[in-house]
This record gives sequence, structure tokens and C-alpha cells, in this order.
Amino acid sequence: MTWAVFLDRDGVLNDEIGLVSKPEDLRLLPGSAAAVRRLKDAGAVVVVVTNQPVVARGLVTEDGLRAIHRRLEELLAAQGAVLDAIYYCPHHPETHHPEAKDPRYRRDCDCRKPKPGMILEAARRFGADLKTSFLVGDSTRDIEAGRAAGVRSVLVRTGLGGKDRPGDGPADHICGGLSEAADWVLAQAKAKAA
Repeated sequence: MTWAVFLDRDGVLNDEIGLVSKPEDLRLLPGSAAAVRRLKDAGAVVVVVTNQPVVARGLVTEDGLRAIHRRLEELLAAQGAVLDAIYYCPHHPETHHPEAKDPRYRRDCDCRKPKPGMILEAARRFGADLKTSFLVGDSTRDIEAGRAAGVRSVLVRTGLGGKDRPGDGPADHICGGLSEAADWVLAQAKAKAA
């Protein structure tokens, strides 16, 4: 049975610097490539699921976002790590950002976390069993999306560290960063297989 690990991007794989709008702004967090490699070596499908309102806000085009994601894949590959896919939500339904004017992107959708749309779509694509899969994120929005999808969730203290809405969306596990999250995920997967 295929199992997956869904990873948020900013604050989990790379530094949380606010809105990443250029490829050169993206910097991997220490140990993130090694963690991805260990998860892949254990047989997990590893997929990034990331809200990217920079598109809706007109700060980056979708082509520009693809360039940022190419850089992410290149940085990971340089350390022997490969992602199976990157899913992103370009939408931003809130009205407090006046620059978000494009009606294609300024809307409510099923893919923007805390909704589980990206996770569910990736699980269908890869045939992943959600009951044996995991989500690793740095925000309560991530954790809520994981819970809505039926996967176990890990909150990492890097990035937002769950401070976006303290007390919301309890995670199954809380740890320092992606390397520790991978340790916990692999221990859980091993126990399930035994």
C-alpha cells in the first residue's frame, strides 16, 4: 500500500521569510534535504502542498512560481533528495489585500489550506492511503488541512511554529523541524508495518 508525506513549503523545507517572490530568495532549512531523502528511501511518496497567495496578490506569476519551485527542486537534488510533486494553491479569497484583484485568483476554493483539496488530489494521483499518510507543517492551517484529509499531522517549530492561531488544530506530534518530524514519521510507519 502506498503511503505519503505531505509537506508544507515555507517554514518546513525552506526559510520562512514572508512572501518568496524570486527564486534566489528561497533557501533550504538545514537538514530538510536529508529528511526528504530518508522519507523517500523508506518508500514514502513525498509531496509539497503549499498555499501561494503571492500569485493572487500579483507579486508573482504562475510561471514565476514554477521558477521558484524549480529552484527548490534543484537545491534538494544537489543533496540527493527528490520530490514526487509540488501542489500549490494560487488563490486568496480575503479582501484585505487590495492588490489581489484578478478574479481568477481572488476566490474561495477547495485547495487553499485549511481545506484538504491539494492533499486529496495528490493522494488520488499517487494512490496513497490517507490512513497511513502524514502531513508536516508549521501552521495550524496546515494541521487543520491534514486533519480534514484524514492523515496524521506533525507541527514543526520552524517557520510559524503554530503561532498563527495558537490553540487551533492540535497536531498528532510537535517537534523542532523536518528532520525530527521525519524521525517520528518513520517510527510510526515502522510500527504500523510490524
